[in-house]
Amino acid sequence: MNKGIIIAEQGEKAYSYISNFLNIENNDIEVVKTTTKFNILKISDQKMGIVNLNKINDINKINEFFKVVNQKLNDNGIFIGCVETKIERRKRLYKKYPVVFAQIYYFFDFVFKRVFSKLWMTKWLYFFVTAGRNQVLSRAEALGRLAYCGFEIIDECEIDNINYFVVKKVKMVDCVKEPRFSILFKMNRIGKNGKTITVYKIRTMHPYAEYLQEYIYKISNLQKGGKFNNDFRITSWGRILRKLWIDELPMLVNLFKGQLKLVGVRPLSNQYLSLYSEELKAKRKEVKPGLIPPFYADLPNTLEEIMKSEISYIDAYKNHPFNTDLKYFFKATTNILFNSARSN
Repeated sequence: MNKGIIIAEQGEKAYSYISNFLNIENNDIEVVKTTTKFNILKISDQKMGIVNLNKINDINKINEFFKVVNQKLNDNGIFIGCVETKIERRKRLYKKYPVVFAQIYYFFDFVFKRVFSKLWMTKWLYFFVTAGRNQVLSRAEALGRLAYCGFEIIDECEIDNINYFVVKKVKMVDCVKEPRFSILFKMNRIGKNGKTITVYKIRTMHPYAEYLQEYIYKISNLQKGGKFNNDFRITSWGRILRKLWIDELPMLVNLFKGQLKLVGVRPLSNQYLSLYSEELKAKRKEVKPGLIPPFYADLPNTLEEIMKSEISYIDAYKNHPFNTDLKYFFKATTNILFNSARSN
């Protein structure tokens, strides 16, 4: 029965993809097509898997919906759903309309359904007009919301211009509170003596992108500078800000507060720091992080070279703090100005 429903609604390709992860004829698998959490709440008992054939773009309160799905799944239960991402939406509109009209339509569509829906002063108007239907969601936001609501991303696949996702319940979520999406972004980083500090940056990533760091590491390789390769979490304008270091200007607040110094190892998250050797983790606790990392002086290519660079810097700094920072500052400045060293 479920097979016929899925094929009729989504097509053979979607059915084949879903079947790779769940036996949809199993009585412990629930197949629904809904935009409301109340239909999920009607599901009796917890299930091994839930499949929702409706795009999450049409769900008014997405986080609350994901929370209820989480509650209705067994531990390690599988949830499969779909989303039309911002890129897929653009493809559809450009295919449907002449190019000039599509450009105009896409611009106003993006402003109202993407920008207005995120700003606190216009959010009410957006949801009043649309009731939360047909939202514009980036791939990063869709997956990030799932990670935020207690799911681990297992797989994703684009089928007929729709992105299908497969996630696994890894934890319960008692309270799902909407994060704020202000331009100024706060991040927890590890400072001197292993103390957690809050650093400030201008937001360059899509909403909820910060919850995808583990997934990004799983599917991507580190590129030069220790950043993730082809990081889809970064917005197009965010890449420009990063190239010019404009996004890091608010970190001057941390400098003035004494949490960072001008030159020093890059302040890292717990997730990224876990990639480092135990030796370097211990050494990093002995020094204060900085705004200008040793990378810009040494220009390493691999994670191993980055770690070696930081160890060399820390050892030199402990023996000659002022001279070491002065040397690294001028070397990094030279590479930035004349050798095109840039942040990604």
